[in-house]
Amino acid sequence: MFTPSISVRKINDNLIIKWQLSHFTVPLEDILEVTEDDTYGGKEANAIRIGPPYGTTDRIFIKTTNKNYLLFTSNAPAILNEINS
Repeated sequence: MFTPSISVRKINDNLIIKWQLSHFTVPLEDILEVTEDDTYGGKEANAIRIGPPYGTTDRIFIKTTNKNYLLFTSNAPAILNEINS
């Protein structure tokens, strides 16, 4: 099974999230909150889940004006640094 890590980058005024063949573009102005989620499957039932939920220790929750994202990762500090930079 091919499960590379999640790639998160800021390009222009967007946050680009890539994982496997998935590609999400989130306008930075739409982001309301970025937090770590300490639950296994996430608190928000309607969140878009990105990354493998097994074998990862961290979850990052991104709340936006119209969608919510839950990133399953083992590299939360690097992803949070990229989002908050």
